[in-house]
Amino acid sequence: MLWISRPVTILLFTMIYKVLADIVVFVHFLWILFLIFGVFWGMRNQKVKVIHIFALAFAIIIQAFNWYCPLTHLEAWLRAKHDPTLSYTGSFIPYYVEKIVYIELPPASIFVLSIFLGGLSAWLYLKKKKPR
Repeated sequence: MLWISRPVTILLFTMIYKVLADIVVFVHFLWILFLIFGVFWGMRNQKVKVIHIFALAFAIIIQAFNWYCPLTHLEAWLRAKHDPTLSYTGSFIPYYVEKIVYIELPPASIFVLSIFLGGLSAWLYLKKKKPR
């Protein structure tokens, strides 16, 4: 049986938290893309449309009440579990994805953009298709 020293075991577990946090950031990014572009998929698929409408409603509600997205809480918890002094703290892709996910805009601007996105999606969902 292979025995691993305690410091190496701790390092491995903390790296797992870091990798999981990076995955959460990527999933968060995909979620934002779905909120923005999901309407085009939802116009062709009824199940996606329902999920997209509820996702937009959820996004608007958390903005209206100034709450954080659950994915943000999960990432923060995972990052807190990871000890950045034990390993390299930077990752190329998550660094830039985080810049998009956690864009530095005033909360009011993000709320207005969320309302606009919801209205645009509603308009696209409700507009009549032209007969061919």
